[in-house]
Amino acid sequence: MPKIYDISMTIEESMQVWKNYEAKKPRIENAQNHDQGKPHESLLAMNVHTGTHVDAPLHMLAGGATIETIALERLVGPARVLDLTHARDCITKADLEPFAIRKGERILLKTSSSFSEAFLSDFVFLREDGARYLADIGIGLVATDALGIERAQAEYPTHRTLMRSDVIIVEGLRLKDVPAGNYTLVIAPLKLTGIDAAPARALLIGD
Repeated sequence: MPKIYDISMTIEESMQVWKNYEAKKPRIENAQNHDQGKPHESLLAMNVHTGTHVDAPLHMLAGGATIETIALERLVGPARVLDLTHARDCITKADLEPFAIRKGERILLKTSSSFSEAFLSDFVFLREDGARYLADIGIGLVATDALGIERAQAEYPTHRTLMRSDVIIVEGLRLKDVPAGNYTLVIAPLKLTGIDAAPARALLIGD
C-alpha cells in the first residue's frame, strides 16, 4: 500500500491563525444536541484563508478570477517537496536554483514553519525574486507550510507575480513528517464560488 501523508492543518478553535488575530480564529458552536432530543449538530464559522487553503487571484488582484475557476486537474498530480528548512527569513532565487525546477511542476516548500503549531511572525517566506524565478520557469503550483507565502513586502509582489503568471498558491501545509522528494499531490478545496479562497484537505501519496 502506498503511504499517505495528510498535510492539512486541523481546524479547531485553538489553531494558529494569521498574526494571532482573534477575529481570524474559527468558531465552533453546538447548534443542537441529544439533551434537546435532537441529533447532534455543530456550527462552524471561519475565514476562508484559515489553515490549509487555496488562494484565488481575486485575493490579491482587483477583478481577479475566483476560486471556482481553478480546475481540480491542476490540484491533483505529480509534485515535489523541496527541503528548505535551512532557509532563514526568506526563500530567494538563489535558494531555488539548485533544485532544477521544471516548467509545469507542482512545488511544495518545506520550511521551519512545519515544525511549529504556533504562528511565527518571522516565518520563512518566498521573496519576490524567488517568485519571479518560479513564474519565469512556468511552474503550475507552489505551496508553502506557512500561513502566508509572503510577508514584509509592500504591494504583495510575491502573490501578484505568481497570480499574474497563473501559478496556483496553496498555503498552510504541514510537512514536518514528509521527506523531500516526489509524490502524488491531492488538494481538495471546498466547492465554493465567487470568492477569493477555499479551505482544503491536502494529501501526499508516496511509494
